[in-house]
Amino acid sequence: MIEVRYGAGPEKIGQLSTEELRSTFLIENVFPKDEARLVYTHIDRMILGGCSPVTSTVEIGDGTAIGTPHLLSYREMGIANLGGPGRIEADDQSFDLANRDVLYVGRGTKRLRMQSADPNNPACFYMTSVPSQVDIPNRLITKGQSKLLELGEERRANKRSLRMYIHPQVAPSALLLMGITDLAHGSVWNTMPPHLHERRMEAYVYFDMEAEDRVVHLMGRPDETRHLMVANGDAILSPAWSIHMGAGTGPYAFVWSMTGENQEYTDVDPVPVSTLR
Repeated sequence: MIEVRYGAGPEKIGQLSTEELRSTFLIENVFPKDEARLVYTHIDRMILGGCSPVTSTVEIGDGTAIGTPHLLSYREMGIANLGGPGRIEADDQSFDLANRDVLYVGRGTKRLRMQSADPNNPACFYMTSVPSQVDIPNRLITKGQSKLLELGEERRANKRSLRMYIHPQVAPSALLLMGITDLAHGSVWNTMPPHLHERRMEAYVYFDMEAEDRVVHLMGRPDETRHLMVANGDAILSPAWSIHMGAGTGPYAFVWSMTGENQEYTDVDPVPVSTLR
């Protein structure tokens, strides 16, 4: 089964209660043990989810829920390993993923099998998939092969390292972009300054957090912001009309994935912090 989320427009944001806001835009517990959790959002038809294979292999591939022979009959997928070493079998190919490695899976793949190398240090596989109309070969992108960008300032508590994995400058795709951002020691703010990108939606999963910590994720239109309290292993759906920024009560990292009209990472509309309400 695949859970379905329909999203909401900006005119509804002020009418949602805390629980309604969470059930619309927040996906909790993305990494269940020994099974996959997948969520289909009508926001640009992205599928996201994850699994943590501990004692058994997790297999996905059936496309019945989305009306296709296989899950990836007409889709591409990015899979980031956020845990211990693991292996992914994509049909007749096998890939070994270390922590912070990403696997690009091309359209037409029939079956994915995921397992951990050590049940005492299980892999955590985070998946995002979007429609694709081109055939691109599967490819493993290691952390060392990603493109590193250093962003932010220590004095503004937003210094961070952003690594591009699935991106035209690193590994090609149809429309999927995927990367990982780590906050520098002592920094708390991500995605600063805030911005909109009307031509792309985005999804995040927050990880490497202590159980008691939270990220205060801000969303909504610039003149009507709302917040979500996000725990370790929770994911956020961010529509194109919404800002996205956050601050953590402790160290954290996140995976970002995007899809939409283009793959221009800099195609954004900045929003001055002073104008937020």
